[in-house]
Amino acid sequence: MRLKLDENLGKNAAEALQQAGHDVATVPSQRLFGTEDRALIEICRREARCLVTLDLEFGNPLLFKHSEYAGTALLRLPPKPSPQDLLDAVHTLVRSLAGGANIAGKLWVVQRGRVREYQPEEERNDG
Repeated sequence: MRLKLDENLGKNAAEALQQAGHDVATVPSQRLFGTEDRALIEICRREARCLVTLDLEFGNPLLFKHSEYAGTALLRLPPKPSPQDLLDAVHTLVRSLAGGANIAGKLWVVQRGRVREYQPEEERNDG
């Protein structure tokens, strides 16, 4: 899977995803530091990359229509997280992607050992 890691994730997260076989680009490696959220998600759309981030704003369905993107993985960490907490969430994402789950067009909220998929209200009512 093609992923873009936001600037709030580190080298260890990128390495873990690369080791799992993913094509990983990072905001720092592309010199996109400080890019506005809307511009960043548009870059991800053009590059067909799923955004992996800690930025809660990307989880707001009123600001971002997730069905238009290659996916968004919002990592949620405990208060006062350690580097291991971040890696645990990344490994949960790796396992979910390896298990065949499709993130394209979706928002996943990823915590240690758990992935919740956001489903817009209109999609819940269609079924």
